[in-house]
Amino acid sequence: MNSVPTYSSNTPADWALLWLRITGAALLLCVHGLPKLLNFQHELGLIEDPFGLGAQLTLMLAIFAEVLCPVLIALGLFTRLASLPILFLLLVSLVLVHPEWSLGEGQFAWLLVIVFGALLIGGAGRLALGVRLARRHPLFKPL
Repeated sequence: MNSVPTYSSNTPADWALLWLRITGAALLLCVHGLPKLLNFQHELGLIEDPFGLGAQLTLMLAIFAEVLCPVLIALGLFTRLASLPILFLLLVSLVLVHPEWSLGEGQFAWLLVIVFGALLIGGAGRLALGVRLARRHPLFKPL
């Protein structure tokens, strides 16, 4: 018996996880990730450095969390693992960088915490590239 479900057994939850993965990843990528990547030099002067790692390393870590991780999530590859850097970045931003924000001022970040927290809990669902690859390679077996 094949342990990886086929596309014919997709449930509404699988479609919901697909929607959550693609829209959440696209939103984070377009609003935060791509502007940082495309305007790297400008962003170096703007980025906060709450851990004293230096602006360049901090920006590179933010780009990792806001560009590479959303791409992996949208594809459904290592979704739970890729959600962790995003959640870390969002919580650092909310708690350490902008503690003065009211709930209204931080609502976009909190909504992203909800989206990527749900993906951390729910995983990619069956409509994910990782599910197809899991049939061929043990590295892609879901956690």
